[in-house]
Amino acid sequence: MNSMENLEKQLICPICLEMFTKPVVILPCQHNLCRKCANDIFQASNPYLPTRSGSLTSGGRFRCPSCRHEVVLDRHGVYGLQRNLLVENIIDMFKQESSSSSKPTPERKDETPMCEVHEEEKINIYCVTHGTPTCSMCKVFGAHKDCEVSPISSIYQTKKTELSDGIAMMVGNNDRMQGIVSQLEETCRAIEENSRRQKTLVCEKFDQLYSILEEKKREMSQKVTAEQEEKVNYIQGLTKKYGDHLDESCKIVELGIQTMEEPEVALFLQNTKPLLKKISEASSAAHLDKVERGYENMDHYSVDFKREGKALRTIDFIKDDEDDDDEDEDGEADVVDGEEPHAVSGGSAVTTASVQPPPAPAQQISSSPNTAKSPASTQPLTTPKPGV
Repeated sequence: MNSMENLEKQLICPICLEMFTKPVVILPCQHNLCRKCANDIFQASNPYLPTRSGSLTSGGRFRCPSCRHEVVLDRHGVYGLQRNLLVENIIDMFKQESSSSSKPTPERKDETPMCEVHEEEKINIYCVTHGTPTCSMCKVFGAHKDCEVSPISSIYQTKKTELSDGIAMMVGNNDRMQGIVSQLEETCRAIEENSRRQKTLVCEKFDQLYSILEEKKREMSQKVTAEQEEKVNYIQGLTKKYGDHLDESCKIVELGIQTMEEPEVALFLQNTKPLLKKISEASSAAHLDKVERGYENMDHYSVDFKREGKALRTIDFIKDDEDDDDEDEDGEADVVDGEEPHAVSGGSAVTTASVQPPPAPAQQISSSPNTAKSPASTQPLTTPKPGV
């Protein structure tokens, strides 16, 4: 009988704690369940699974109560699991063997515990008042004579059903908790992925701003460099003209000194007339341009980035209410370098965000008053002035 008892223990369902009832389904982890028990666990683990006319319309999952292995089902649900015909045949054989045996099972009688107060009395009733099993003598003469009692067999079935339901409920709760843990882990991964994507978009927007600033810096530097080259070339050309005029004047001075040393009066007078004419011409610098006062200044290229700096310091992520106001006023989102700003959403927990461009131009150039213009755009040297 010991072998039969061991066999019976192997045929006990871990959910209902009774012998397997046909049909018996085999899980992917090779553990067995009554189909009804498997369906109860599946329904408890998937309470919100959509159904249509009482039939399953999509797959679901639950965990094996024996090893916690996750069982994934298709749209057929528990009815898609394979039946374990071997276990069903063993159950039939066990029942036939049990029914054919006419011997009583004294072992089970021996397993009945005895009353602690009345040692010769078996515990055969249940005190409902105190919630404990007791014997008939305790009910008649003992501590439970005034208590409400019930047959222990009926309470046994009730408590066994409650325990089975509690186990099934706990299994379902554990599966739901595991589902919540899996969802939280997935949410954490989604947050990390959305954060990486948002950081990439922010870097792209700042790179666009950097490129705009670099382009404006090149344009403004080229303007200053162009006027610098123009003025330097003009001054160098004027310097050459004054140098040539100075060389010519020095030659005339040398010639005048030599003429002064001429002893012959007639020859002296003969050479003096053309020499005086040259001196008169060389003394006049009217044909040479004069540089206006302040020609060397470059103050008209002064810049003031206070407004732009303030705008850059206010760069931040767009809030939902600001985004709605911008769409109501402009009818379209702000653009950076001719492109719409990216608005990225990372789920319900991620705020829509993009980088705002500065509202003002990248530079502000003001011309200083009373300063000469470049000769490329104006002609500042049309009227000669005395002195250099």
